[in-house]
This record gives sequence, structure tokens and C-alpha cells, in this order.
Amino acid sequence: MSDEHRVKIQNSNILSALIAHACGEREMSATQVSAGLGLLKKVMPDLAATQISGDDENPLNVIHKIARVITNPGNPDS
Repeated sequence: MSDEHRVKIQNSNILSALIAHACGEREMSATQVSAGLGLLKKVMPDLAATQISGDDENPLNVIHKIARVITNPGNPDS
């Protein structure tokens, strides 16, 4: 899909129409809803949760501890 088409979809009222339908303010057929959702998927990121994990042979480096330490710049031992 070209950038021009993405911009046109973004600038349209697809999301507004779907919200109005969900709130009962606008009637839409199942086909219209499906088409609207399909177009939105082309321009909006999918916010599905992603888990990154390793296996026994290739474990991931994992941060076990993050610490904030307050130091005194005038005291080199702090």
C-alpha cells in the first residue's frame, strides 16, 4: 500500500464511524465494520503483547537488578 493511500485512510473518518457504531449512534453492516477494521489495521500498529524469551541453549541476557545510588561528589568514597 502506498504512503498516499495510508495518509488518505488516516485522514478519513473510519475510526470515528466505528466508534459511533460501537456507541450505538450509527448503523453499519457487518461488511462495513469488517472493511473499516481491515483499513485501520493497515495504518495503525498492532498493540498485541509480545514476549521475548530464549531457550536452554540460547538464554537471553536478563537484568536481575537495577539500582539507583546517590553519591556525594565532594566525597570520593561515597
